[in-house]
Amino acid sequence: MIIFNLKDKMEYLNEVVNLEHDEWGINPDFDRKKRINNKKKTIMDNLDNKSFCKLILLDNNNLIGFISLFPYDSDEVKDLSPWYATMYVKKEYRGKGYSKILNDAIINEARNRGFKTIYLKSTLVNYYEKFGAVYIRNISDDEKLYKIDL
Repeated sequence: MIIFNLKDKMEYLNEVVNLEHDEWGINPDFDRKKRINNKKKTIMDNLDNKSFCKLILLDNNNLIGFISLFPYDSDEVKDLSPWYATMYVKKEYRGKGYSKILNDAIINEARNRGFKTIYLKSTLVNYYEKFGAVYIRNISDDEKLYKIDL
């Protein structure tokens, strides 16, 4: 298993943005091509942004999953940055500890970039706490705001 910054392995860009779309697209069938092209542009435009990073986990050149730092990830909380986002492990690899590998990698990356705290939002209950996330408050009926102190 090896972690890479996506900017160093751009051959995985299409696979990553398609998986993101399938997982988090509000309506995965709605204008798929346009949304994927927009995601690619966003990634390309932010490769050198200190608050943006997308790490990928590979095993023998097979993508296992990915995780990101975003400068912005919440309409409800616009004054916080950066955001821990898009932790994703392919279904066939879930339950094997890969999310911990990704979590540790993005926390180390954020720390190396000089951040003291990262934020995340989630609808999951009692999941991110195991990675050190501390509940701050609800930001909607189903989403909770957390922070991870580095």
